[in-house]
Amino acid sequence: MADDEATDMTETSSLPAAKPVLALRSGFNTAFRQLLALIGLFMIALSIPIGIMTPLIPIGLPFGILGVILLGRNSVWGHRWMEGVLLRHPQVERFAPNWLMKLVFGREKKVSPRKASRKA
Repeated sequence: MADDEATDMTETSSLPAAKPVLALRSGFNTAFRQLLALIGLFMIALSIPIGIMTPLIPIGLPFGILGVILLGRNSVWGHRWMEGVLLRHPQVERFAPNWLMKLVFGREKKVSPRKASRKA
């Protein structure tokens, strides 16, 4: 009888059980990314009062940058919102370092027409 039990265990496949696990993992990943986006939004909002309270030591700036990274990387709406701000106010992109633009938006900084004419 030990042989029969061994064959029954090897014949069963783990494929039907894998599908609910993948769905659960996908749902968890989505919830976790939204949580990170909300934390990023909270950090952006919190960086303003922190920056005002500590004017000599720029603690609010890294807080805000980390919040922008979390928001831009983990939510579609945050990414769209930041792209809209950059389209409306192109001078804001001038202050962002290139590594930040690559990290959040996956692209290089756009070259303004005035800078392009100066380089030529």
